[in-house]
Amino acid sequence: MKNSGILIVVSGFSGAGKGTLMKRLLEKYDTYSLSISMTTREPRLGETDGKEYFFVTKEQFEQKITENGLVEHAVYCDNYYGTPRNYVEEQLIKGKDVILEIEIQGALKVKEMFPDALLLFVMPPSIEELRRRLNGRGTETEEVIEKRLQRATEEAEDIEAYEYIVINDDLEVCVDEMHQMILASHNVPARNMKFIENMRNDLKDLSKGE
Repeated sequence: MKNSGILIVVSGFSGAGKGTLMKRLLEKYDTYSLSISMTTREPRLGETDGKEYFFVTKEQFEQKITENGLVEHAVYCDNYYGTPRNYVEEQLIKGKDVILEIEIQGALKVKEMFPDALLLFVMPPSIEELRRRLNGRGTETEEVIEKRLQRATEEAEDIEAYEYIVINDDLEVCVDEMHQMILASHNVPARNMKFIENMRNDLKDLSKGE
């Protein structure tokens, strides 16, 4: 029996390694589809419409908002970014597990729209390791790093809203653990009500025949 896919929302502290984790998960398993965001910013060199992003005008984006055609959206650096509802729903119907990599507030909005969504929160093994990873990027000032750590302090208050935490220590181990969490989530009763109802009806029919 082919079930529809699960919408998976992945959040986590800056520096926890979400991007690397998502990339490896998609390389290792072919059952996932990373959601493509829609944006009003101009394409950068080498970017293709429908691959990195869906590139649209401000008017087109605002029309999508009006039509309730986005799972979530936000404004960043004067440009709109959002997750198209149609793309997500099409992938789910195909049986693909769709991954959204977004921050906590967006994740909670998605949960309101898709109550069956699976929320995963990526964490480093320790705060010392988080700071080391942020420093290891070599692209940010100490001031920016401190802001990111302060933001992590705020985000830590909402972790209980997620179904699972994912400790990103060893990448390969973490990828496999995340995959197993998702597989297990496919088998919760709420995601298998049609199968359960069919089983109940068959049992009732069997009882009547005795």
